[in-house]
Amino acid sequence: MPAPTLKDVADYAQVSRATVSRVLNNNPTVNENLRLRVIEAMHQLGYQPNRAARRLRGTTSDVLGLIISDIENPFFISVVRGVEDAAYQQRMSVVLCNSDEDPAKQSMYLRVMQAERVAGLIIAPTHADESQELAEMSRAGMPIVLLDRRTSSLNADAVVVDNVGGAFAAVRHLIDLGYRRIATISGSLKLTTGQERFEGYRQALESAGLPLDRTLIRTGDYKIESGYRLMRELLSAPHPPEAVFVANNLMTLGSLRAVHEMGLRIPHDVALVGFDDMPWSGQLYPPLTAVAQPTYELGREAVRLLLRRSTEPDAFFHTVVLQTRLVVRESCGAAIRQEKS
Repeated sequence: MPAPTLKDVADYAQVSRATVSRVLNNNPTVNENLRLRVIEAMHQLGYQPNRAARRLRGTTSDVLGLIISDIENPFFISVVRGVEDAAYQQRMSVVLCNSDEDPAKQSMYLRVMQAERVAGLIIAPTHADESQELAEMSRAGMPIVLLDRRTSSLNADAVVVDNVGGAFAAVRHLIDLGYRRIATISGSLKLTTGQERFEGYRQALESAGLPLDRTLIRTGDYKIESGYRLMRELLSAPHPPEAVFVANNLMTLGSLRAVHEMGLRIPHDVALVGFDDMPWSGQLYPPLTAVAQPTYELGREAVRLLLRRSTEPDAFFHTVVLQTRLVVRESCGAAIRQEKS
């Protein structure tokens, strides 16, 4: 039995072939009742659109591209789920790539996205200043949304969190508990997330009249091993910190391992606050005080911005800033400080 054709779907749904094409291309002008009728006809007939042929004809794809920076980071699991759920609701699928914070790998995947003629791209860029390829894709008409991070020279829609405010709240909480020697293990300052979380740390110290002590500042790469190494450095110094603010979840895990290996206790010997509240944060010993990010909403909002850009290519670029929340548990020493007071 021959495979059903676009004409078969049109005849079954009692619409024109042009209407079926508009439904396949997610054209927003199609009446919702007609759209549902066409989708039901495709389902009943077992019709499968030929994506390869549609790309060769230059028509709009029903595939979104998503490039994340570290597939091993639990932060991105929820983000990816948000992207996938929002895309699925629009009858679109997602191609996921992992740049592993490698600009060369990112470039390769950008070429793949262009070759596949995806309907749009959501990307967590590897570098704050590295936007030439993205700019060229944008000028060529590719809708692009920056996820979690921004670039300095690319005008594009973006969805991020309030990193400055989240870091400020975490460090200010430590200050309010009475800590004065507060260190930070920052993320890469080549990325806007690293820059902004460090700025929140700096502003919190300044708000309390505390100096910015360079001996208490370390810069990691968002990986477990850098958190481990840098925490050991801080705690082995002649004047170790009383508390440490760690700028992401993986470096926090490395920091915890370092503290335990050195035979120290959290929060009695050193208090700890992390950025990223993971599902396991409350199960640690002691439970981790952390800045919670709306990760799932980041993914969904990225898709919303991308679809808006697809239908309104000349609209003003828009940056959505989602709010964070400080989840106070035992690792910051709040209970101990309250007992002493």
